[in-house]
Amino acid sequence: MDLLTQGVIGAALAQSASKESETRLATGVGFAAGLLADADALIYSSSDTLLTIEYHRHFSHALFFIPFGALLATLILWPLLRNRIGFGRLYLFSLLGYSLSGVIDACTSYGTHLLWPFSDERFAFHLISIVDPIFTLTLITFVVIAFRKRLRKAAHVGLVLAACYLGLGFVQLQRAESAIEQLAESRGHTPARLIAKPTFGNILLWRSIYEHDGRFYVDAVRVGLIEKNYEGDSIARYTIDGNATSVLQKDIQRFNTFSDGYIAVQPLNYNALVDVRYSIQPDGLAPLWGIEFDPEQPEQHARFTVYRNLTKANRQRFFSMLAGKNVDRL
Repeated sequence: MDLLTQGVIGAALAQSASKESETRLATGVGFAAGLLADADALIYSSSDTLLTIEYHRHFSHALFFIPFGALLATLILWPLLRNRIGFGRLYLFSLLGYSLSGVIDACTSYGTHLLWPFSDERFAFHLISIVDPIFTLTLITFVVIAFRKRLRKAAHVGLVLAACYLGLGFVQLQRAESAIEQLAESRGHTPARLIAKPTFGNILLWRSIYEHDGRFYVDAVRVGLIEKNYEGDSIARYTIDGNATSVLQKDIQRFNTFSDGYIAVQPLNYNALVDVRYSIQPDGLAPLWGIEFDPEQPEQHARFTVYRNLTKANRQRFFSMLAGKNVDRL
């Protein structure tokens, strides 16, 4: 999730266990602890740009790391708050604030190392977008009420409503997957694998990618009271070299692992591989990010690249799809 939501969830969790006299202090501690896990985004190498995406949502988001992350938050805050709260209570609020950082991130589509160091699998439950205004504003409302009125029950209500929204996201995910399975069947396809992920800021419009006969088929479906399919295009799956020896080949394997195998050659740049799971348009192939490289320099690292092409026309098309209107096919 975005940083604001991470902090607000942490604040609500800390508030939920606070006494009336501690509620406001717990709010700040929980908010700060909720942000700490995402400090892994600061891991960076100018020579190896893939390092950032490898370690974001890595060890600091693992269930195993929760007590250590909470201790780190406590040690950072202790010099500032030692005259206002005991170490044990500060650790409790930090623990609660930090506790769901990895879990809530795993509810998105990016992938989170929840079971590190016992497993390197990235978990992505595809229940909610990384940014979802309804989810975040609901939590903010009840966190503010709890803060102003020193009423921890308000935090309980906010957390219950947030959990219900994630449950609704699960229902919507099942509907989206079912719609895509029917679309694939209408084409005579049997998907080798399929994912559906919510588009930016909502759980109505979903992007889907399924693999059939060595190609990825990208579509969008709207699953609200108005249900509608937006058929997209397809692209050939990139097959990596299983015997990587050069720096470049190893980087391609790393990017393939990060992308869960959903990689393809960028249509307009044969020296670039893209993550097919993400695009500016819900039914499009224009990539959100990828790696670029020089095949003549196999011992140089690939460059992780973010593509920004959000135009006014793209935004208008997105909102038309979100409303269930007809749009021109890409």
